Amino acid sequence: MKTCLVVDDSKVIRKVARHILETLNFTVREAGDGREALDSCLEAAPDVVLLDWNMPVMTGMDFLRALKESGIAQKPKVVFCTTENGMAYIRAAIEAGADEYVMKPFDRETLQSKLQIVGVA
Repeated sequence: MKTCLVVDDSKVIRKVARHILETLNFTVREAGDGREALDSCLEAAPDVVLLDWNMPVMTGMDFLRALKESGIAQKPKVVFCTTENGMAYIRAAIEAGADEYVMKPFDRETLQSKLQIVGVA
C-alpha cells in the first residue's frame, strides 16, 4: 500500500485529504508543519507528500529545501497543495523540488489525477 504524508497546519484540510487518500488506498500520516513533516520523513519516508505552502515553524518551501539536503535515499514525490495560484509561486515550488501542484480546495478527482501524474496513484 502506498503511503502519503499530509502536511498542513489546518486540521480540517488534513482530515479532508486523509479521507480522499484513504479512498484511494493510501496509508496516511499527518504533520502540522514542515518541521514535523521533515522529522516524519527522516523516520520513514512516505511515497508522496501533500504539502501546504504557508505554515508556522517551517513553511512548505523551507521543508522542500531541507528535504533536498536531508540525504534521504528514497525521496518522496511532493505535491504542493495551496491557495497560492500565481505562476511565480508554481515556478518557485517546482524549482525548489516539488513534483506537482494542486489548488485548494481540491476534490478526489483532481488529487487522484495529480497523484497519477507523479506516478504514485
